[in-house]
Amino acid sequence: MRETGRSGCPINLTLEILGDRWSLIVLRDIMFGNRRHFRELLAKSDEGIASNILADRLKRLVERGLLSRRDDATHKQKTIYSLTEMGIALVPVFAAMGDWGRRFLPVTEDLSIRAELLAEGGPALWERFMQELRHLHLDAPAPERSVLDELTAAYRAAVARKQLGAEASA
Repeated sequence: MRETGRSGCPINLTLEILGDRWSLIVLRDIMFGNRRHFRELLAKSDEGIASNILADRLKRLVERGLLSRRDDATHKQKTIYSLTEMGIALVPVFAAMGDWGRRFLPVTEDLSIRAELLAEGGPALWERFMQELRHLHLDAPAPERSVLDELTAAYRAAVARKQLGAEASA
C-alpha cells in the first residue's frame, strides 16, 4: 500500500481507495450479501458489474488491505474473499451512506430497508453487525443473534411486498 496519496488529507486518502464506482458495491455485496466467491459476486450483482472490473476491484481491495483472499478447500479453482478488520470498520460508513441516500434519493423499499434498520439501530446495532462480520470473516466467536439474518429477513419481506403489489396492480 502506498504511504502517501495526492495529499495527506484523510478524505482524499479514503477516496483514493474507495472513490471509484465499483469498490463500495463489491464491499457492500460481501458485507451485506455474504457473497464470498468471484462467481457469486458477478452473477448476483444488481448493478451488473463486468467480470474484468470485478477482478480488478477484488485485486485492488486485497492490495489495499480491505479484503483478504484464500483458496477454497472445497474447490481447487475457487477463491474465498473475506473482509479484514479494515473492511469491517466501514460498517458505520455504509450505515451513514445508506441513511443519507434513503433520506434524499428516490430509493426503493426493498433496496433501502437494510439502511433504514441500520439507521434505526444506530451504533449499537453497527457494533453487533461488526462482531458478526468478525465471526464470518475473521473466525471470531459467534454472536448470540445474527444481525445479517435480521437484515436479510427484512429485505426478503420487502421484496415479497413489492411482488404482491406488482401482482395486485397487474
